[in-house]
Amino acid sequence: MFEIRLNQIGRRFNRDWIFRQIDYRFVSGERYAILGPNGSGKSTLLKVITGSLTPSEGTISYFSGSGHSEIPAEQFYRHMTVAAPYMELIEEFSLRELLRFHFRNKEFLPGFDQGSLADRIGLSSSMDKPLRFFSSGMKQRVRLALACGSSSDVLLLDEPISNLDHQAIDWYHQLLEDTVGERVLIICSNQPEEYKSCKAVLQLG
Repeated sequence: MFEIRLNQIGRRFNRDWIFRQIDYRFVSGERYAILGPNGSGKSTLLKVITGSLTPSEGTISYFSGSGHSEIPAEQFYRHMTVAAPYMELIEEFSLRELLRFHFRNKEFLPGFDQGSLADRIGLSSSMDKPLRFFSSGMKQRVRLALACGSSSDVLLLDEPISNLDHQAIDWYHQLLEDTVGERVLIICSNQPEEYKSCKAVLQLG
């Protein structure tokens, strides 16, 4: 069991508020879509949830386990995985090297290992190819597979089908069905195709 609580969360840049007074709960086993037009603060809110940005007002709390023990904010990174098109990959690495590097700090989701995850990405033949030679769509598949194929309590995806073609979008939906399980899933999007499996919606803007 995992829970994230937002209490009167707000974030501003200079004097302009991006969003304010957000109260919300995210709990295990549910799929959430954070929606809104461009500029409404979806990615900013996701960064606040991950802890990479601090809220300008309000508090965010994390709880884990049947005893609902509170987790210090600085330890939340141990419980989450993230994929977003703006996240940089180490392009000097080959795919094999990237997988080894990533899974030094994360555990594989049960049922996955380096070989099976490469198979899932569909790039087994490119294991020793530097990532700088991958297309934008291939890189996005790698980001998604790393996030979904890692063991975590919370899975956060920002615009997950960016740079994916129609075939890869089908791949993305199957990846979610095979890996989300009882995790908290949060998807930031303004495209219905990205969040069609989400039943709960947090609307911004």
